[in-house]
Amino acid sequence: MKPFLVLLLLSLPLFGFGGNPPEPPSQVWKVGDRRWTVEEEILFARWVEENLDEDFFLRYKIPVDCADVPYAVRWIYARIAHLPAAATTKNHQLIGHWSTHWGHLPTHLEWHKDQRFRRALLHMLTETTTRTLPMDTYPVRIDRDSVIPGTIFFITESHSGVIGRIVLDGSTLHPVQTWEATTPAKLQKLNLRDFLTPRPESTIFSGIVKFRWPVWENGKWSYLPVTQHPFYSLEQYSKEFTEGHSDFVEAVAKRIDPTIYDPWTKVEKLIETLTVYLEARIPIVLEGYKNCHRGRCPEGSPLWEVYSTPGRDGRITLLMDHLHQLVESNALDPEAIRNRMESILFPIGEGLMVSFYHLYQNYPWLSPHPGDSIEARWGLKKCEMILKQIQSTERSISFIERTYRKRDPRYADFALQQQQEILRRLKEEWGKARCTASEPFPKREDRIKKKR
Repeated sequence: MKPFLVLLLLSLPLFGFGGNPPEPPSQVWKVGDRRWTVEEEILFARWVEENLDEDFFLRYKIPVDCADVPYAVRWIYARIAHLPAAATTKNHQLIGHWSTHWGHLPTHLEWHKDQRFRRALLHMLTETTTRTLPMDTYPVRIDRDSVIPGTIFFITESHSGVIGRIVLDGSTLHPVQTWEATTPAKLQKLNLRDFLTPRPESTIFSGIVKFRWPVWENGKWSYLPVTQHPFYSLEQYSKEFTEGHSDFVEAVAKRIDPTIYDPWTKVEKLIETLTVYLEARIPIVLEGYKNCHRGRCPEGSPLWEVYSTPGRDGRITLLMDHLHQLVESNALDPEAIRNRMESILFPIGEGLMVSFYHLYQNYPWLSPHPGDSIEARWGLKKCEMILKQIQSTERSISFIERTYRKRDPRYADFALQQQQEILRRLKEEWGKARCTASEPFPKREDRIKKKR
């Protein structure tokens, strides 16, 4: 254990204050003398890293949106570990493990089978938002001891997520990896993303934060004062924090992992990381086609949420973009890169393989839709995908004209300019790929290798 953490563990007082509180049998769960400590935060971090994955909330049938993810993860772990948990509602009421409103419902040893806990959890999630997070969290020091899995980030009144892991080998765009969901609340996969947030606001203490510790004091549960938490710091809001860096995101990255990596080493790490993502995508695509072809999984349906891959494909796109940038900015030998990538093959279906190099060239054209053909899912129908995106962009242009031209002409001009640029690039790509209206599919003999 690091010296700083040892010092914290030895020096921190026990925040019990008024002894153990009464625990009626009707409360959501009992905590006894269990309380949050630095050591418990480390155990929480380990649990998050080992248990949270993209299917976590699908697996346990818990609908979430972006603000729900940090709250739900914290409450679920607290229930498992019999630790206190609290949340401030939209009406500024503090609710928590001690609440007795659901006492009529049965409990269970396993949290996901505990009807009382599940009902309380879902109620809490409906009563909390990114606006309540400032009341339930405190800003932390930015270093490896405090920015660990389970730590939260949130953007003022708009978005939040939970840190899922810290990567210190240069294999990702950013060492801080986050789990995030989208709005509205629904059964959905989580998206694993690189840390990305604007500069935090000191007025409401957004940014990188941790949950406050509930304590029993003066006959009731309340929060430990913000400044008494072990990792508390306002440094992320200072001008000095970002000095010498392009932005807040880079400043955080350098605090967590200041290593300067050799370009070839980083390319190899990225290829390895992408290979893992791409291999994991294969069975999802195959199962998706099996269950969803012929229109059996309309977008937004439960099966579409299970088998679609927009989040995973977005992750692949970001990593591929970064890989291109690394190769080009460091003038790495293109022939050596190609040979390395062509040596990695992916069996995407019966008798079909694609190489890493094909995906490196065609990753923008991977289809996330589970009902599309296997070829389309893996970028082998590039012209078809370009055509679909052209048609979608043209529909967006028509919608903007129809909806905003009279109401907000300045916004209409701005939005149309963006869509026209997208359309220009798509048509340029259409020409480069030599697509034609009568033959919208590129030849693929050089990209598919039949298994022998």
